[in-house]
Amino acid sequence: MYELIKKNTQKHPFHLVDPSPWPLVAAFAAFTVTSGGVLYMHNYSGGGFLLFVGFLFLLFVMYTWWRDIVREGTFEGQHTKAVQSGLRMGMILFIVSEIMFFLAFFWAFFHSSLAPVPEIGGVWPPKAIEVMSPWGIPFLNTIILLTSGATVTWAHEAIIHNRREDALSSLIYTILYAIYFTSFQVYEYYHAGFAMSDGIYGSVFYMATGFHGFHVFVGTCFLIVCAIRLYNYHFTVEHHFGFEAAAWYWHFVDVVWLFLFVSIYWWGGS
Repeated sequence: MYELIKKNTQKHPFHLVDPSPWPLVAAFAAFTVTSGGVLYMHNYSGGGFLLFVGFLFLLFVMYTWWRDIVREGTFEGQHTKAVQSGLRMGMILFIVSEIMFFLAFFWAFFHSSLAPVPEIGGVWPPKAIEVMSPWGIPFLNTIILLTSGATVTWAHEAIIHNRREDALSSLIYTILYAIYFTSFQVYEYYHAGFAMSDGIYGSVFYMATGFHGFHVFVGTCFLIVCAIRLYNYHFTVEHHFGFEAAAWYWHFVDVVWLFLFVSIYWWGGS
C-alpha cells in the first residue's frame, strides 16, 4: 500500500529504480564468461565448460533483467517522457562507445596497410594471403544489409502511423535478411583461404568482421524480441522506444559494414 501511495503522489516524472539483484548477477556472469574464455583460449581443462555455463547464465540474466524493464515501461507506466529521454541519451552514448570500439580495429588496419612493415614483405595485402573477392559474398551481404536497413525503417514508419500488420511483416523481413547475412558470413569464413593466425591481415580481418558479425547476431536477437513485443501489442504510436533503440542499433550495424566493405574487402584486398 505504501508503494502504491508513493507512486500516486510522485511529484516528478523521473524513474526511481527499484532495488534489483540483476546488476550484481550480470557482473558475476560476465566475469564467468571472461574467465572461461581466457582459460579456453589457453587450453586449460574445464575452460570451455566454464565459458558455456557463464554464457547461459548471462542469457538468463539478460532475459530476467529486460523482462523487468519491459514490465516497468509497458504495464507499470514508469517510462514517462523524461525517462524515455534519458533512455534515448543512454542508447546514443552506447552506440558512440561501440563506434570507438570499431575505431580501434580500423586504426589497426590502416596503420598496417598504409605503411606495411618489412616483416610482411612491405606490401599490402601480404603476398602469402589469398584475399577474398569483394564482389562475391561480401557485395551480396552489403545488398542484404542495406535492404534490411530499409525494411526496419519501413517497420518504424508503420508503427508511427499505427499500421501494426505492416510493421510486423516488415520486421519479419528484417530478421530474415539478418539470418541470411549471418549464414553467408559463416559460409565465407568456412571457405576463406587464410586464418586468424595468418599475420596481421588475418588478425585484423577476423577481429573486425567477426565482431561485426557478433553485433549482427545481437541486433537480430534485439529485433526478434521487438517482433514478439509488437505481436503482443506492447508498442503504441507514442510509446515504442524499445523498437527505436533496436532500429538505431541496426542502422549502426549497417554503417559499420559499409566501412568494412569499402576499406577491408575492396580497398584493402586490391
